[in-house]
Amino acid sequence: MTDRTVNVAPSRTVFIGSGAGFAGDRFDAALPVVATLKNHSGPKYLIYEVMGERTLAIAQQLKRENPGQGYSPWLDRYLPQVLEQCVAHGIRIVANFGNANPQAAATRTHEIAAGLGIGHLRVAIVEGDDLLAYTEPGRLSKYPAIEGTDTDGRELHAANAYLGAQPVAQALSHDPHIVLVGRTTDAALVLGPLIHEFQWRTDDYSLLAAGTMAGHLLECGGQVSGGYFADPGYKDVDNLHELGFPIAEITADGDVVITKADHTGGRVDRATVTEQLLYEMHDPGEYLTPDVTLDISACEVQQIATDRVRVSGAIGRPPPATLKVTLSVDGGWLGEAEISYAGLNALPRAQLAAHTVRKRIALLGMNEPCRVEIIGTGSVHDDDTSSKAGDLNAAASGEYRVRAAVRSASKANAQQLADEILALYCCGPAAGGGVRQSVTAQVSTASILVERDWVEAHTSTRLVME
Repeated sequence: MTDRTVNVAPSRTVFIGSGAGFAGDRFDAALPVVATLKNHSGPKYLIYEVMGERTLAIAQQLKRENPGQGYSPWLDRYLPQVLEQCVAHGIRIVANFGNANPQAAATRTHEIAAGLGIGHLRVAIVEGDDLLAYTEPGRLSKYPAIEGTDTDGRELHAANAYLGAQPVAQALSHDPHIVLVGRTTDAALVLGPLIHEFQWRTDDYSLLAAGTMAGHLLECGGQVSGGYFADPGYKDVDNLHELGFPIAEITADGDVVITKADHTGGRVDRATVTEQLLYEMHDPGEYLTPDVTLDISACEVQQIATDRVRVSGAIGRPPPATLKVTLSVDGGWLGEAEISYAGLNALPRAQLAAHTVRKRIALLGMNEPCRVEIIGTGSVHDDDTSSKAGDLNAAASGEYRVRAAVRSASKANAQQLADEILALYCCGPAAGGGVRQSVTAQVSTASILVERDWVEAHTSTRLVME
């Protein structure tokens, strides 16, 4: 292990591209981004955002079963495609592939590099978000949940705090090729490099706000370049099959321009950028992060060229005194199964199948709420008690899929429900087919707020060598 610190002079423009916006995002999307970035002069970064709260909860479960696991399983799909080019062209990678185990992610990254013939790869990791590594579960019980499941009396599997961008910037000071983090805010993957390159101070709130806004625009990958925006006939997007992922160009004074990879589909304009700017923004005047409180209420979104949008006017104020922490507890078992009915009189047969399953559930004495629905008749807008099952919008002839699901503390109950769908093959009604079943262990999550000083005291970064 080596600890080497370098000083980096501020640069005119930093280029940051997105390679993924969620776990399992399009695996080849980063290739055009890398091809575009390598033609730019100046600091260049590629980020991967592949972690959600449940993703992290599952990773913690895997780590409990095997201390060498718990990092993102997608690391092996994304990294080998781009690592050689990124190292060769000075494109640093910042990614939350670390999930619940950044150290194990670093070990696996070195193995991938060795397989590609890359020697002396420098991998920095950020640690400190895992509260159970340095505190007792009982200490966390005094904090009330602000959202999520009731954790009272349930075994605590994990507690991870949302770290900000400062640890990412610190990790970059070790001059790594790649930085692997666990639980940080999504925007920290972008703001960290900007703090590092421009030496922004912790009280440069206007600049931190601009960097956080840039991170928010990039964090969901192709959403900002037309992917999630697309709605044919209303919001048309060309060549969605080769959607270009976004690239941000940011200057030391906080100027932000959003564009996309060269020679790709999709679109970047005022509409796509505005939608992403407001995405998951519960209060546009007070978007809380560990680094800054972001206010976008006065932002201006300006089209400056084809597929180039400048976003300005972000206002920054001091960050909150607390950090958000995700608690993970045992969530029991999810049992689900589906069966299809098609052709003449398909809807009445599907309705009879759903009715039969509901009656069987009552007959068996299952007390948990069981959702039984007919996909294709408005089931998305139903609830777990199927209270809207009669509000159908369908024709008698067609094709429909009956789905039943239950979340239970008992694996046997979850399996029983799945088996009831399977039994419809011969128990009727007629002509059902295509049964699929699944019974899986679940993790439930809740969020609390804790004092930031307590968490930050245990945050560290280090360089992990082969």
